[in-house]
Amino acid sequence: MPLIVLPVLMLVMLAVIALIPVSLVQRYRVGTARRLARGWVTTINLIAIALSTGLFLLGAAITSAWVPEAFRYALTGFAGGCVLGLLGLSLSRWEVTPRGLHYTPNRWLVLAITLVVTARVMYGFWRGWQAWRYTMDGSSWLIASGVPGSLAAGAIVLGYYLMYWFGVRRRFVRHRSSGR
Repeated sequence: MPLIVLPVLMLVMLAVIALIPVSLVQRYRVGTARRLARGWVTTINLIAIALSTGLFLLGAAITSAWVPEAFRYALTGFAGGCVLGLLGLSLSRWEVTPRGLHYTPNRWLVLAITLVVTARVMYGFWRGWQAWRYTMDGSSWLIASGVPGSLAAGAIVLGYYLMYWFGVRRRFVRHRSSGR
């Protein structure tokens, strides 16, 4: 029985790795689709992203005890992501229809955020491979300095989506209160 579990586990891990490109393409397709702004969806997304952001920044603060500059990089990435989120809100297409408020995120900005995620995933695989090859004594500066940059990339995505969903929620509430 244990001999069967190991190959099945390896097969599942390889399937997850093989499906990463498909998930990234789907992320882009869904991210650029025209959507109806719904109050409960915007609220859930805003709460989930805010919780994720808080936990992420807490993790970055704890990580900075072992990795210098980790928290600073995370905060810088978060601030950059917030600016991108505001830019995304201004570049989104907003439509008022009889059904409600519809929005379509900007394709180029969604592509840029997706490429940040893609680059981070590819870097993670590369870094894992390099860390596997080198021992602690012979590790390179690039491997050692990868954590703050990775935290910054993750913080960019979180900052973007936190600000974007905050703006979508705000627009939805304004639209609903105007009675259109």
